[in-house]
Amino acid sequence: MALTMTACGSGSGTENAGVEGETGTEDVTLSVGTFNEFGYEELFTEYEELNPNVTIEHKKAATSNEARDNLTTRLAAGSGLSDIEGIEVDWLPELLEYPDQFADLTDPAVEGRWLDWKTAAATTEDGQLIGYGTDAGPQGVCYRADLFEKAGLPSDREAVAEMLNGSWQDYFDAGKKFVAASDGVAWFDSAGATYQGMINQVENAYEDDDATVIATENPEVKDIYEQVLQASVTDGLSAHLTQWEDDWVASFQSDAFATKLCPGWMLGVIEGNAEGVEGWDIADVFPGGGGNWGGSYLTVPTQGENQAEAKKLAEWLTAPEQQIKAFESKGTFPSQVEALESEELTGQTNAFFNDAPTGEILANRAKAVEVTPFKGPKYFAINDAMQQALTRVDVDKTDDPASSWEKFVTAVGAL
Repeated sequence: MALTMTACGSGSGTENAGVEGETGTEDVTLSVGTFNEFGYEELFTEYEELNPNVTIEHKKAATSNEARDNLTTRLAAGSGLSDIEGIEVDWLPELLEYPDQFADLTDPAVEGRWLDWKTAAATTEDGQLIGYGTDAGPQGVCYRADLFEKAGLPSDREAVAEMLNGSWQDYFDAGKKFVAASDGVAWFDSAGATYQGMINQVENAYEDDDATVIATENPEVKDIYEQVLQASVTDGLSAHLTQWEDDWVASFQSDAFATKLCPGWMLGVIEGNAEGVEGWDIADVFPGGGGNWGGSYLTVPTQGENQAEAKKLAEWLTAPEQQIKAFESKGTFPSQVEALESEELTGQTNAFFNDAPTGEILANRAKAVEVTPFKGPKYFAINDAMQQALTRVDVDKTDDPASSWEKFVTAVGAL
């Protein structure tokens, strides 16, 4: 794939030198590829009203993995990508190796718009900016207050935050109390999702800063792997679901589990899947301190024919004003400096989550983040191999932790 992508170059004649074309008043259709919930549906309508010559065609993949597969396949083919492609931070490092495939979005008009680390992650060594930041993923803990009450646990969000404020072991210990007092309800949805919250607190989990792979020798990785499987399988705290699969989606309509690690973008996912279910809330707390999970970018592939108009739309969608609207719609927490300082953001509440002050809670969770994990070119592939290792034990039940770890070691060695 790498050789093909290098050979095919740009489908529109640009050579890593900015954006082709000019914006104007001629009719144009712009395709935008996203995944999960970016919160852009109403914004697309607003943009079309502000720009009558523009029609937006939205292509939404169900998952980040599906979007990545589509992107890499069409990059290699040299055609077929949307005018704007949403990309997830975990596979961003892979794309930085092919800057000629993306328009340089560097522009004095957007300097200083994002948190420094958000911009740095999408900037090549020679200064090309390949993506405009959308959201960040500061995490709290979403929970079913009604199920907590039935199990005799504190249920108001301040008391829940106090109960879960501490280490991951404190979180798992609270889960043991809940499971012992509940009637077949799990504490969390899956080992994989819980592991992700834990590993995002490790600065160099899989690769050193020079991209040397250390995943299989890093004791922190092995310890977290064993700890989460102990909680999931041995202690019976997991609902044994695979995130994003159909049974995981359907589980929100039943009392399958009581807590869910919750970056801002997960709020819209839960609300959509749990439509009609009452009892969800969110606590201003995260085990082990702060944690960031995810966050995306908008890119403009150079194979597109409408790069100037695409850049204009991408810039508008990632402006602070629009990102606050996206947060209000789907909980995608902004990464823009001006938005983070806005009372309009911090004053947001979410009716589905028991009118929780989600703006204030996620702003507090963002301030609690102390570690920005290093993610090199192999991060996504290594993490995907780890998720498969966890799934074999937690969901499929085909392996014990030791044998599944050995398969993970083999998979990493094959990269």
